[in-house]
Amino acid sequence: MNDDAMSRFPVPDYEDLPDDLRERIDAETDRAGFTPNVFAALAYAPDQFRAFVDYHDALVEGTSLDREEVEMIVVAVSGVNHCYYCNVAHGALVRIYADDPLLADQLVANYRTADVSDERLLMLDVAVTLTERPWEVTEADLDALAEAGYSEREIWDIGAITAFFNLSNRLASFVDMRPNDEFHTLGRE
Repeated sequence: MNDDAMSRFPVPDYEDLPDDLRERIDAETDRAGFTPNVFAALAYAPDQFRAFVDYHDALVEGTSLDREEVEMIVVAVSGVNHCYYCNVAHGALVRIYADDPLLADQLVANYRTADVSDERLLMLDVAVTLTERPWEVTEADLDALAEAGYSEREIWDIGAITAFFNLSNRLASFVDMRPNDEFHTLGRE
């Protein structure tokens, strides 16, 4: 685990972590080929680590949105929130799942200019409105998503993913979480 995963709180020693956290970190390290700094940072508070990754997994694995759409929401929301960690880390995931080396940069800079379908642009508009001005999300927004072909459950998931990553963005910014160098280059080849 990188000691510089965050600058405002200490990163705990791997050997001092509970067994279940080490197992989760090991699994992610094996899968990614490196330990994403979010795991090192969240290990500071083991109970919150567990809740965070459990909810993340429920959102990502339990949604009927495709993974590209999930990551597009994360990057558009992280872009307007200026979350350095999520822009870079989830930008890499957008590049991988969309098989598009440009899309993540478009989403971060100005999601409205990204090369996406009208349906996905609507999805991102609702996610960004929920991020910036949640009181302005209305029944008409949900109806528009339904008319665009999103199921009731997908509409729920758009809101849940947006809300979760707003939390994640704020925590990452608060602790000054730093993206791993590896994320900067993933999916650009």
